[in-house]
Amino acid sequence: MTIRRSSLDRAAELREESGVLDRLRSDTETRTIVVRDGRVRVVDSALLRVSPNDVGEATWALLGRDDDGAPLLLAAVPPETESVDTAPDEIWLGLRDLGGRIDAGETELLVEAIAVAGWLRDAQFCPTCGGGTELRQAGWSRRCLSCGREHFPRTDPAVIVAVESADGERLLLGANANWRGRMYSCFAGFAEAGESLESTVHREIEEESGVRLAELRYVSSQPWPFPRSLMIGFRAVVDDESAARADGEEIIDVRWFTREEIRTALLGDGPVGLPGPASIARALIVDWLEDRA
Repeated sequence: MTIRRSSLDRAAELREESGVLDRLRSDTETRTIVVRDGRVRVVDSALLRVSPNDVGEATWALLGRDDDGAPLLLAAVPPETESVDTAPDEIWLGLRDLGGRIDAGETELLVEAIAVAGWLRDAQFCPTCGGGTELRQAGWSRRCLSCGREHFPRTDPAVIVAVESADGERLLLGANANWRGRMYSCFAGFAEAGESLESTVHREIEEESGVRLAELRYVSSQPWPFPRSLMIGFRAVVDDESAARADGEEIIDVRWFTREEIRTALLGDGPVGLPGPASIARALIVDWLEDRA
């Protein structure tokens, strides 16, 4: 799997500039990505950029600079807003809807916009004292008006693991109870307080699938704004394949899949559903499949 360097210029040096959002909203070169209820507008497989003047009621933040250097803002609008005109060829879509339909750079921008918009919506009050907050750093921090504490967008680390057999020819996947057995995926879970990522992997895999791991290696990561995760992807090799069993609560079934079964499932021909193309889970599965293609 290729580990791609970010191409997004977040223009962090502008965040401390006093009044930068007002200045950029008045700049005729500035473009805006509008987020409504975790969705953006898409035209011709690209995120729609509009002028700040075309947006009504919104909470604003600086996303960075567009590919040509133009300032790029986020406008997080209320779910029920009618302040943004919609052309006939526009469509509002979320990250799960857009898997594979936009390129890597647009996907990175989409994730940033959705994540920041969610934080702007959900973190209006200080978690320490409950006081109201004011936005600072061009939408990237909040200062409590009561106790003075400063808060930033939160990211929670979670591991996700493709578990393979000792000979590398089979992949162990699990069916989450929320999917009612209709889809199988890699095993995942959040890191707990004071826990390393490696310890999280070993604990989660044994808890959910019953197996212990003999080998483990990092592959890649993916920000996932539902609600605010950083998914850290690994591949692992089991110690004892026969120990595989579902925990019966979060995971209702575990199953070893051959390469041919995974290949046909990725084509949509069964035997089960697999994660969509927007997810790192699918990327890990494809990485395993292509490792010995």
